[in-house]
Amino acid sequence: MLDKHPPHDLAGWLALVSEREMPVLRQTTRRLDLARQDIDRLSGRDITDIVLQDPLLAVRVVAYAVSGGRLQNDITNIASAVMMLGVDPFFRKFERLLTLESLLRGQPQALLGVLQVIVRTQRAARYAHEWAFARHDMNVEEVALAALLHDLAEILLWCFAPQQAMEIRSRLHADRSLRSASAQQEVLGFPLADLQLALCHAWHLPEFLTTMMDEGNAHLPRVQNVKLAVNLARHSTNGWTDPAIANDFTAVENLLRINRETLLQRLQLPPEVLPGLIRAETSVADAGSPDRRQR
Repeated sequence: MLDKHPPHDLAGWLALVSEREMPVLRQTTRRLDLARQDIDRLSGRDITDIVLQDPLLAVRVVAYAVSGGRLQNDITNIASAVMMLGVDPFFRKFERLLTLESLLRGQPQALLGVLQVIVRTQRAARYAHEWAFARHDMNVEEVALAALLHDLAEILLWCFAPQQAMEIRSRLHADRSLRSASAQQEVLGFPLADLQLALCHAWHLPEFLTTMMDEGNAHLPRVQNVKLAVNLARHSTNGWTDPAIANDFTAVENLLRINRETLLQRLQLPPEVLPGLIRAETSVADAGSPDRRQR
């Protein structure tokens, strides 16, 4: 059910999102159905691999695993959440799920918009995982999950109030200098980062997720890892010519202590884009703000 009269404040949006059934990708339900048919041979790792492709199911699994507050500090990633639940209870809880495609039936623009954001979060999670591994992070899966869920509020906006999501996107396209947070403030009355953190608290998500999604903790290397992965995934959505990508690369190189050539090799980019990206290695100090569109 889509909301024709969305709330006018953060508390109203928090209530709206919290009371709705969260959908999952249709592909996810199909993969779960196939897995259920072979449940006797299924492992927790098999389930985890399915869940980690869908940020909507991922947050549902974590929220359910910590419901009641007893396991909050024990859940450090999806694998531990699945282990806490058990295979059979998992399938009993997560069956006959509402799909995103069903929820947004008849609204192709909204469906395309939310799928684009989900693809972006999948890419961000992959970057975050690879970089955390390179940094010898003690829990790589935590970092990847934080990146996967970092833009959950934006996904939910597309799900339940697509008109507002499209209005924000339209304003950003019309004014390339407009920051995402500013456009969100204009349309919603608050930046989506505020709703994101409010959801983390309301759903009692593990503390590590709240920490790594809070830009007030930007001085922490793990938070930088997540944020840089989210930034690069966002800026590269429409190709590798976005001017902010050069700044992203510089920041990632500093985080990982590698040079541009090594970074480009790790990203495994198409050969045709490499010359331009190598030339962009020069200083961007004269370009002003490194990313005017970030929240």
